Parts: sequence; C-alpha cells; structure tokens
Amino acid sequence: MDLLLNEQLENLKKRFDNLEKGTKDQISMVIFSGDLDKLLAAMIIATGAAAYDMKVKLFFTFWAIAALRDPKKNGKGKNLIQSMLGFMHPKGSKKTKLSKMHMCGMGTTMMKGIMKKNNVASLEELIKVGGEMGVEIAICEMSMNLMGFKKEEMIDYPHMTICGVATFLSDASESKVQLFI
Repeated sequence: MDLLLNEQLENLKKRFDNLEKGTKDQISMVIFSGDLDKLLAAMIIATGAAAYDMKVKLFFTFWAIAALRDPKKNGKGKNLIQSMLGFMHPKGSKKTKLSKMHMCGMGTTMMKGIMKKNNVASLEELIKVGGEMGVEIAICEMSMNLMGFKKEEMIDYPHMTICGVATFLSDASESKVQLFI
C-alpha cells in the first residue's frame, strides 16, 4: 500500500513541476463587463499586477469594448445596423455606468465624486497608467464586429491589438493567474 501511495505522490509531484514550468509570471483577464465598477476593478488589478512586475494581458470582449472607444473618433464604412449599435453603446470610458445604484446617473456621478475626493484614480487615469506600465489590451475581433465597432474608433493605446479568442486562450494557458470580469 505504501509503495503505491509513494508512487502516486511522486507522479503528482512530477505533474505539478511540469505545470509550474509551463506558466509565466503573467496574468490574463477576460474583461466582459462594460460597467464602470467592474472596469475599475479590472484596471486596478491590472496595474497592481504590473507594479509587481507581472506581465498583464487583458482581453476586452462584448460590452467592455465600448469603454475603449474614443469619443472624438468615428468608424468609417458602417452599415445601418452597425451605426445603430454604435449609437446605442457608450462611447468611451467616461460614459460607463455603475452596475448597481446607477440611479439615472446620480449614483455614477456620486461615485466619481467620492473617488476624486479620496484621490482614487479614475478609469481614464488607470487606462493611461496601464499603457505606461506595459499592460497589453487585446480586443476580441468577433465581438468588435458584432457590436459594430471599427478599429479606427478605438482609443490610442500603446499596447493594443485586435485578435481572436485563440490568441487569448494561448496567453491564458501560460498565465499563473486567469480572471473573468
């Protein structure tokens, strides 16, 4: 019995060592929500991880992509449906709303005021800092197309790419930490 248990324990140790060798000091996050509080949480975690010298890769998909739209830019060549979808989504991070207690804008305004009073970085500031720290943002190409967004209407960000889910999955499979927000 002890021989079998020792053999199983050795086998588990080898498997664990192989798993640990295959991971990088990297965090990969799927950013799915376009809610202000959830985007803030994602960017706080991202910049915090980057401060700890972790490589950070964010995969923005579906509702989260709207926060990356530049309010001053327009996508060219949209059909009617794409134009309507673009109109219905927030245009940029300043237009995001709280997931709870939005209260027709009062809750979001109050939260932003409290954040400012307590010297908490805004979403826009966190995105800027993330870019300076090397946080990578990948935008899901399929979601971007479904939402009617174009590459040329996205913010200028130093480490932004547009890719498919396979790219994110490849990155995530090498990451020590994977999150979904």
